[in-house]
Parts: sequence; C-alpha cells; structure tokens
Amino acid sequence: MVVLNVTYHCKPGKRDAFLEAVSSEAIDLASRAENGNFKYDYYRSVDREDDLLLIEKWADEATLALHRSQPHFFMLGDLKAEYVEGTDIEQFIVE
Repeated sequence: MVVLNVTYHCKPGKRDAFLEAVSSEAIDLASRAENGNFKYDYYRSVDREDDLLLIEKWADEATLALHRSQPHFFMLGDLKAEYVEGTDIEQFIVE
C-alpha cells in the first residue's frame, strides 16, 4: 500500500475556498471512486489557518500512477495554481 500525506500551503485566506472548489468539482469523490483507492480525505490544520492536509491510501504504485493520469488529477493542478502557494508531499510504502 502507498500512503501519501500531502500538505497544501494555501494562499492567505484561501484554504476554505480551495477545499470548496475541490468539493464542487467532485475531485475528492472521483478520486475515492478509483479502483485501488482506500482513502482520500482532507483535514484542516488547527494550528495553521492556511494549511490543508490530504491523506491518500492507494493499493500500490500502479494504481497511484493511474490516478495521476486522470482528468480530475489535472483539474486539481489547475485549482492549486489558483489557491495554493506550495505543497509538501510525504510518501510511505506500507507492507
């Protein structure tokens, strides 16, 4: 299993708008519906008002690679350009 912890550092005051855009475009729903996805959930930071954490769990590297080729993945990239200043990604392999 592949686990990703993705921290989005949103532009000041844009975190909730980013999360709303992800939801209105159904990016989260489309990702959860993909074969091999076990978790795709967003969490608001309580300490940093502009940070948003996404935790993803995928069956393996192949399903993650397929996810990264989907239209909703590219749509997320477009939203990030509008709302996000930077992104930190931690990737773990769970056996």
